[in-house]
Amino acid sequence: MGNLLDGKSAIVTGSGSGVGRVSALRFAEEGARVVCADIRLEQVKETVSLIEAAGGTATAVGCDVSNEDDVVAMIAAAVEAYGRLDILFSNVGIPTPRLGSTLEDHTAEDFARLVGVNFGGVFFGTKHAIIQFKRQGGGGVILNTGSVAGLVSWGGSVYGATKGAVHQLTKAAAIEGAPFGIRANAICPAGMPYTNFMAAGGMTLPADALDQAAAQVGKSHPLGRPITAEDCAEAAVFLVSDRAANVTGVLLPVDGGYVAR
Repeated sequence: MGNLLDGKSAIVTGSGSGVGRVSALRFAEEGARVVCADIRLEQVKETVSLIEAAGGTATAVGCDVSNEDDVVAMIAAAVEAYGRLDILFSNVGIPTPRLGSTLEDHTAEDFARLVGVNFGGVFFGTKHAIIQFKRQGGGGVILNTGSVAGLVSWGGSVYGATKGAVHQLTKAAAIEGAPFGIRANAICPAGMPYTNFMAAGGMTLPADALDQAAAQVGKSHPLGRPITAEDCAEAAVFLVSDRAANVTGVLLPVDGGYVAR
């Protein structure tokens, strides 16, 4: 185990699978005490079991990030378990509900759900993390999962708009939080392989098609490799650690060079 996050108290939302699970595992490997939060409590309990089996410390919390009361309770659970909150990684997101949907294909229900989860969840998390950081003193770190779709027109119009909103909120939080020692950054993945993120939008792929789909996605990146949950987790560990103590307001593409073309 490393010590980049030794003694830190961290929340990782969406940690029942994918980027969230791998990030929670990496945070724990680096010494963090982790609150693993997800709307799917049984899956997040599995993540906690994996962390504990590796010698780390974690607890599971059920949370719908689009519900402000749930977010408040999640942060309170971290403070109760570990005495304070040092890091919030807001990683929950859902995709465009129907692959290939254009702007005019979206219903009011699609719009409300995308905004409520993708932007609302980050807003509530950022708001209440900052409140907690100011209450306890000593600063804190916010990391949000944005997307290349919020940097360029890619991945669905409304989805991209929600991620653009996440990016702007991240930068605003960085500026407002700076006098209090609070940092805020976002990672911006591109073309993630199939995970429960896609399943949340109703997209399904047979198991034997996953590797093929990942390879196809990777071909769209200059480096030619698919973006993995591990790629995102490594970026996350750096940005929430003290090695990034003077890094704030950054939208970091994890995209194999996609937006640099």
